[in-house]
Amino acid sequence: MSELESVARRILNCTLCDLCQGRTHAVPGEGPEQARIMLIGEGPGAQEDLQGRPFVGASGQFMMETLATVGLRRQDVFITNLVKCRPPGNRDPQPDEILMCGDTYLNLQIELIDPQIIVTLGRFSLGRFVPQASISRVHGQPQHVGGRLIYPLLHPAAALRRPEWRQAFQVDVQRLADFIKN
Repeated sequence: MSELESVARRILNCTLCDLCQGRTHAVPGEGPEQARIMLIGEGPGAQEDLQGRPFVGASGQFMMETLATVGLRRQDVFITNLVKCRPPGNRDPQPDEILMCGDTYLNLQIELIDPQIIVTLGRFSLGRFVPQASISRVHGQPQHVGGRLIYPLLHPAAALRRPEWRQAFQVDVQRLADFIKN
């Protein structure tokens, strides 16, 4: 068993915070262990909780369709979330939950995968790397943090709700293709 698989197993059995009490499945993330690109959302939604896989609902389908326009397939990237269990009522993850999952699991996943580009999806994910940044202001603008390229995108669920954000998401993904090539 690889170290990344060992982390996933720990996540599946995690009881470090109260989010474990309401989950159907924890969602460790998935993708190649040597992925050049890592996508990080905020937390599992209803479909993700049911299936135990990240970004399998409508926002995930939209995201993967958009990424496919620049040649990225699901099997090419590692996809995960800040918190690995669905917050109740689809509420925002709490700071202590983000800290617990981030410090215990996400940092280790990043270290083991060692991606060249981390794509943050939405404000919570961006906040983990660039705490004072506003996603509405910096989406599509690469940030260099700790020797890594952080590329912030609007959350695909938000892009589905607002037509102007949908277009911005698509444009930002097109720009991402340039960073991948370079």
